[in-house]
Amino acid sequence: MNPAGDKGRDASGNASYDPKGRGFYGAVTVSERGQIVIPAKARRDLDINAGDKLLVLGDPQHGIALMKIESLMQSGFPSLGGHLQQDLGQSQEADDKE
Repeated sequence: MNPAGDKGRDASGNASYDPKGRGFYGAVTVSERGQIVIPAKARRDLDINAGDKLLVLGDPQHGIALMKIESLMQSGFPSLGGHLQQDLGQSQEADDKE
């Protein structure tokens, strides 16, 4: 991530960054099936690729956040990450049946 420009926009004008490098990538629309598309610039900046597993974290006051399971495992919680990967595999199978 390379924040640039006087308004926090990158060279292409597609993202805005705060001084800590956290990005704002725009708004997305939830489909009838509950799906969203993660903006391409966010996927590139955050190295999110097809097949990556993401945690969906929620807070009633602040909404949702996504986090790569790989990041959790690297942060010192490998056993928790392993359990989450197993749980996510089961929840993905349930989602696929819908």
